[in-house]
Amino acid sequence: MHTELASGTPAYVVEQSGAKRAVVVIPDIWGLRELFSEMCEDLSATTGWSVGAFDPFGGADLPPADHPEGFERRVEALKVLDDGSLLGGAVATAGAMGCDTAGLIGFCMGGMYALKASATGRFDRIGAFYGMITVPDEWSGPGQRQPLEALLRRGDAQVMAVVGTADAWTPPDAVSRLEAVGVQVIRYEGAEHGFVHDPDRPTHRPDDAADAWRRVIAFIGGASVAD
Repeated sequence: MHTELASGTPAYVVEQSGAKRAVVVIPDIWGLRELFSEMCEDLSATTGWSVGAFDPFGGADLPPADHPEGFERRVEALKVLDDGSLLGGAVATAGAMGCDTAGLIGFCMGGMYALKASATGRFDRIGAFYGMITVPDEWSGPGQRQPLEALLRRGDAQVMAVVGTADAWTPPDAVSRLEAVGVQVIRYEGAEHGFVHDPDRPTHRPDDAADAWRRVIAFIGGASVAD
């Protein structure tokens, strides 16, 4: 259902009676919308977990994807976004579902923040779908820290990263640095950015998307992930 966090941030939460695990979803740069509310419903129905997503911009009035200045306006908002505020939204969404054990997934920009969320101490398993490993220069602001810094402070949190080998946002040298700090990386040959979560993207690859979901769901649930 649609709800608000104590901060006033819009959220969408699907609670399962008796669920032992909650999963928080951090959306891409276009924020909380029908794509992600449907994802929460589907993921909860598939797994039996409680699943919630929140707006990473706190409900700020920002233009949608079809607006000619949509991307530029959201990049400007990113420059003044504070990690503590956004990651606080992730923690609050987990708390709204009432489960002691919580995992987290994120996509694109949300995947970058999923990597950062590894240091909050709230999430035991994290799946980052093509999250930026280094904050892009044009997004950088005083409230932004680097994902690799968080990963070095992540404690017992387990992290999986799903990347495409043709994705300019996750270059090979940066992906190698993820592996060097102990992140489990799953590569999809020839896949470009955003190939999993949005079927309307021209880069969507249905077979790879299904495989990536299978792997991440197994990982979040604590099962071994078969090749």
